[in-house]
Amino acid sequence: MENLTDINVIKALMKKHGFEFSKSLGQNFLINPSVCPKIAEQGNAKSSFGIIEIGTGIGVLTAELAKRADKVVAIEIDNRLIPILEDTLSDFENVKIINTDILKTDLSKIIDENFKGLDVAVCANLPYYITSPVIMKLLESRLRIKSVTVMVQKEAGKRLCAEMGTRDMGAVTVAVNYFSEPKILFNVSRGSFMPSPNVDSCVVRFDLKEETPKGVEDEKFFFKVARGAFSQRRKTLANSVSSSMGIDKELVINAIENAGLLPTVRPEQLSMEELINFSNTLKSISNL
Repeated sequence: MENLTDINVIKALMKKHGFEFSKSLGQNFLINPSVCPKIAEQGNAKSSFGIIEIGTGIGVLTAELAKRADKVVAIEIDNRLIPILEDTLSDFENVKIINTDILKTDLSKIIDENFKGLDVAVCANLPYYITSPVIMKLLESRLRIKSVTVMVQKEAGKRLCAEMGTRDMGAVTVAVNYFSEPKILFNVSRGSFMPSPNVDSCVVRFDLKEETPKGVEDEKFFFKVARGAFSQRRKTLANSVSSSMGIDKELVINAIENAGLLPTVRPEQLSMEELINFSNTLKSISNL
């Protein structure tokens, strides 16, 4: 198989298939040969595992996954890449390519149909603009998966893997910590891509929890509160939740104090337990 991180090989494939990069799809192909083997090795691509890959490019990561895992189902939205993948991955009989939009795909059905008897993990090199929606879909769907390993913008990775109660956290931090144990694996420089993006990247892994935190009385309301709390980062918890959720500020302050918190507390100061307690209290006194 040709070296799919070689710029000359990439250019030849693009010319052969009349392919041009799509800015709207945020396409950047990896040209650093050390990155994809590390993603595969640290992303649970191994015997007895099936891997769902999201966003294939020309198949650089797909090939590394296929060398290690029992089966790979690669999901790619760009139909122009399908003939290229049929070319570059022709040596692998354990790869199935599905041309579809990940956000509109029934992943539970894909897992049931393709990975019987196998543990399942997800690996992806995501375009930056869909990072959060894809990660939230993977986590909230409660799929039968062990881990999600993704390459994301470095700043996004910092926020995704932030500890609760720190300045770097946001609404997505709450969800990630609720469903998984997050970890930054390694950094990837912008020069590792063609074309080179304007920012550096990092690879993160979320190991899915068998049980989510206890005590949440209404999960849907809890995440609505979390999104509202971080919708205006410079404001206090009371101001953010009141304005974003349309709840009287005095009522929100009442809930904050009943939850044992100071009325001036900011969202990034909350632990998971404190946020759960506040959410439960707010729901009980607001009748929402």
